[in-house]
This record gives sequence, C-alpha cells and structure tokens, in this order.
Amino acid sequence: MKAKQIRSSLLLLLAAVIWGIAFVAQTEGGDAVGPFSFNCVRFIVGSAVLVPVIKILDKTGLTVRRPVTKEQRRQLWIEGSLVGTALFLASNAQQFGIYLGAPTGKAGFLTALYIIMVPLLGIFIGKKCGWNIRLGVLISAVGLYFLCMTDGGSFQAMDILLIASAVLFSAQILLIDRFAPMTDPVRLSAVQFLVCGVLSVIPTLIVDVPKSGGVAQWLSAFNGFEAWIPILYAGVLSSGVAYTLQVVAQPGLHPTVASLIMSFESVFAALAGWVILKQKMSAGEIIGCVLMFIAIVIAQLPDSTFKKTE
Repeated sequence: MKAKQIRSSLLLLLAAVIWGIAFVAQTEGGDAVGPFSFNCVRFIVGSAVLVPVIKILDKTGLTVRRPVTKEQRRQLWIEGSLVGTALFLASNAQQFGIYLGAPTGKAGFLTALYIIMVPLLGIFIGKKCGWNIRLGVLISAVGLYFLCMTDGGSFQAMDILLIASAVLFSAQILLIDRFAPMTDPVRLSAVQFLVCGVLSVIPTLIVDVPKSGGVAQWLSAFNGFEAWIPILYAGVLSSGVAYTLQVVAQPGLHPTVASLIMSFESVFAALAGWVILKQKMSAGEIIGCVLMFIAIVIAQLPDSTFKKTE
C-alpha cells in the first residue's frame, strides 16, 4: 500500500511540474498567436488527445461509469458543456492576464488561490469552512498585498484578471466535483475541453483576428514553431497527459495530500519563469509568493489541526 501511495504521489508531482511549466507555454503561445487564439486551439487539441485515451481505457476495461444509454450520453454533454463554459471563462481570464504581462510566478500563485476559494464558495452550497481555511484566507490577503500592489497602491488589470480566474476556476472545480462522480470523468474532461475551445472562437474572431490585421495575417502567426510548440505543450501535455496522470493517481491518495501536491504547480510556475524566461521578481513579490504558498498549505491541512484536544 505504501509503494502505491509513493507512486501516486510521484505521478501527481509530475502533473504539477507539467502544469507549472505550462505557464511558460501560455506566455510564449499567447504572445505568438493571441491569447484567445491560443486557448481556442490548445483546448481543441487537448480534447482530441483524450479521444485515444478514452479508447484505450474502454478496451482495457478501466473506464469508470461509461455512458451506455442515450440519456446518459445526453447528460454527459449537458454536464460537460456547463463545466466547459466555466473553464472557458476561467482560462481566458487567466490567459489574458498573462498576456497583459503577468510574470509566470505571479500568475501561478494567484491562480493557486482556487485551493482556498473552493471551500469558501462551498459555503454557499452548505459546506462548512474550518479554521484552516479562515487562517489561509487571512495569510493569502497579506500575500496578495505584497504580490500585487503596485507603487501607486492599486491592483493592476492583470492582477484583477488572475484573481477573477481563480474564482472562476473554483466554480469549475465545484462543478466537476458535482458531476464527475455520476459519469466517466475522462469523457467529461474531453467534452469540457471541446466546449471551451469552441467558445474561445468567439473572442478570437472579435479580438485576435482584427488585432492581427485580418484573417490572412492571423493565420500566418501559426506558421512557426514559436506558436505550435507552446500550443502542443499546453494541449497535449498540460491538458491530455497531466489530466490523465491526475485521474490515475488521485484515487490512491487522501484528497488533502493530493491537493497539497498539486498546489506545487505554483512553485514550478515561478521556477520555470525564472529558468526559461529569465524573469525576475522583486523582494516584495517573493515575500508575497511565500505567504501565498503558506496559505495554500494551511488550507489543505485537516481542520482538526487547528482544534484543541482534551
């Protein structure tokens, strides 16, 4: 049993590494083709990558709750469309925040706020919020001050977008938590990726294409490796491979341990920005990152840690 837990922990850690480096891909890819174009192609690729995964799982008998009736398939598409819409709003808010100039480290840590916001939003659907969450929120508020406040004493547009994306990702996670136990989670993910990619066509046509100077100039941006390497990384590895690792590994661990390991995505995002993009952070931003990470860890501790025992 212990060997299985170690294996599951290493697989989830690998997923966190992939997700962390994906912030670099989002930075490079968004600059190359436009933020909404990047998300549009990325999630369509991610959905396509999961198709052979679904086929393999079906043939090996590893598929969980495979929909067989017409009503079950209809329900899958309804639920996947709801989750995909939430993902569309969250991912594009995040991507546009990165496009406006947010460093990968800051983007990773602000996005990781979803770990604290999920239980906070859960209050509205009747779930309790323990002292660990309350303490985490307090520490994260201080961390946000150091991480996001500019010299002028105000949040920048990119900070607001990234915090909004964390709230929206929280809603998406709660929807998955509600729907995944009732259907095949891999199929649900494939549908949500497809819906997110198709919906991203709308802002692509409204914003990216006119900004490029027309359809011909917009299409020419996809001619180089600087566009397709980030797109394929985000679509194949970040969406397809990392999600599959999560599906395989998470059931072998306690949810608290799994969430804590996945939260290291923010640390790897900061390291990837420093190593690959040569991005530097100020002393205040580093303090903010440290406080945010402490808040994330505290939010994942069992609530009993903060209760006095007799």
